[in-house]
Amino acid sequence: MAKSPTVIGVITASIELTWWEANRHKVLAVAALLIGLYIGTHQDGTPQQPSTPGPGHSTPAPATHTPGPRGTHTVLGLAA
Repeated sequence: MAKSPTVIGVITASIELTWWEANRHKVLAVAALLIGLYIGTHQDGTPQQPSTPGPGHSTPAPATHTPGPRGTHTVLGLAA
């Protein structure tokens, strides 16, 4: 009688990866970089001071130029 064949190894087909399984390391790396950028740009190390409220009303500023009588303009040294 013939001897039955001996199994040396088993060949299996490769498993198809889903999009998430193939690219999750890229997605998580980009998310971590964006979170780090957000934290780094929104922290200046000093506590924020509360803003003081402005006055309820203000007085007008004094005029810098006071209109007065106008002088006579001369043309070629002649008074008009």
